[in-house]
Amino acid sequence: MSHRPLPGRRAVLRGSLAASAALTLPTALGAAPAFARSGRPQAAWGVQTGDVTRDSGLVWVRSDRPARMIVETSATESFRRPHRWHGPLLGAGTDFTGTTRLHGLPPGERIHYRVLLADPDDPRRTGEPVTGTFRTAAARRRDGVRFVWSGDLAGQGWGINPDLGGYRIFDAMARLDPDFFLFSGDTIYADGPIAATAALPDGGTWRNITTEEKSKVAETLAEFRGNFRYNLLDENLRRFNARVPSVVQWDDHEVRNNWYPGQRIADTDARYTEKSVDVLAARARRAFGEYFPMSAPRPGAREGRVYRVLRQGPLLDVFVLDMRTYRGANSPGDQAVDPQGILGREQLDWLERELARSRAVWKVIAADMPIGLVVPDTTEGRQNVEAVAQGDPGAPLGRELQIAELLRFVKHRRITGTVWLTADVHHTSAQHYQPSRAAFGDFEPFWEFVSGPLNAGAFPAVALDGTFGPERVFVKAPTASNVSPAGGHQYFGEVDIDGDSGVLTVRLREQDGTVLYTKRLQPGLVGQ
Repeated sequence: MSHRPLPGRRAVLRGSLAASAALTLPTALGAAPAFARSGRPQAAWGVQTGDVTRDSGLVWVRSDRPARMIVETSATESFRRPHRWHGPLLGAGTDFTGTTRLHGLPPGERIHYRVLLADPDDPRRTGEPVTGTFRTAAARRRDGVRFVWSGDLAGQGWGINPDLGGYRIFDAMARLDPDFFLFSGDTIYADGPIAATAALPDGGTWRNITTEEKSKVAETLAEFRGNFRYNLLDENLRRFNARVPSVVQWDDHEVRNNWYPGQRIADTDARYTEKSVDVLAARARRAFGEYFPMSAPRPGAREGRVYRVLRQGPLLDVFVLDMRTYRGANSPGDQAVDPQGILGREQLDWLERELARSRAVWKVIAADMPIGLVVPDTTEGRQNVEAVAQGDPGAPLGRELQIAELLRFVKHRRITGTVWLTADVHHTSAQHYQPSRAAFGDFEPFWEFVSGPLNAGAFPAVALDGTFGPERVFVKAPTASNVSPAGGHQYFGEVDIDGDSGVLTVRLREQDGTVLYTKRLQPGLVGQ
């Protein structure tokens, strides 16, 4: 078949509703879930799956106490003759979180799973199982691929608002029955405290669910962990996690706005007692790894590595970048030589090598920041560059030099089917990059699509830099800054690859799923 028909909402959510049935919601604003103290471990934070391939996947859970993680899988909801996987012992060292790798799974199939938490001292005593499903990547081209992407969750003080039903955008994404969700960074806002209320421009009041860890900027490991737990208080997100696997990357707000390695926080910033960003980043990276199911790096790879490639069958490879950990310091971006760039040499070499190896029809480059959109950084009291583009439309300078090298490599190695997806700028847009419009022309035309935020302040569109010849063919953004989710402008994107033709269709969507813009790309062509 060419692709799966879209199911009705009830069909999509039926399995995930069961997965959330055992979850305990906050009883009042400001209160965390009240765990049942029955003596049996409870999984009140739901389940997640991540980095699913043709024959493997990772299952995540968090317990409310020490427990042994057990996963059972089946081809049907009845769990007749399930396969059992013995997972790790969950304890305080990982904040009672754990991940179990499933392997030897059939490709292109719906997998039903349930997680049991067993008392370490009496394995017969288990808590109520929590269930979920996911679909393994297809081995056959004709099965097609569909996924969604977005980023920027609970930013600018806009948290879980029960008056609006919480993070409703996740229900809209689930209705599309995607194979996976690409979470394009800013998965938390560790530097963004959430107060109980916030004033709205129309005189109304925004109400937030609050927790102690979200009352200040995150500095300790416990506070970073609490930021990840905060989002899991939302039942929409827990339902979504139980149904749709994730592919996650991070950006700046997992640590601090616009951070870079080696940075020190100014003494005048009284919010932070810990001034070393490297210390904060290490704690944030540990919590990030504890709260998302992510593939461990291969032996010999850099510890805690976020960048990786996820192969999703013959139609698609996803190259997940880390544009934060290996960058040089933010600066005006006018250097004629910048070997560090935004990726670092090691990551750039890896990306070029893996792109050249890829035999997939489409190579999605999942970037946590855009290429040609000018994103400034004034956090250190001067005008610096936060992303790649620095506003000068001339020849590449600063971080643009590294992107120019990559684009030249893609052209000269005749690598087709590259598409860039990102979030970060809190609006949605589509940019086409064309060498005939560019100051640097040694590359083949390509597209970059932006979508977000998920539940954060929305911001006006930023300027374009002409170095790589971008043309913004679509944009939707507010005219005011920090528009609350109550004011709209929450976005996600969908990618649908047809199995018969190989055509890749991108749809930029609003919070309720309304399609704003559609672009169809033909496989194997350049200049489109």
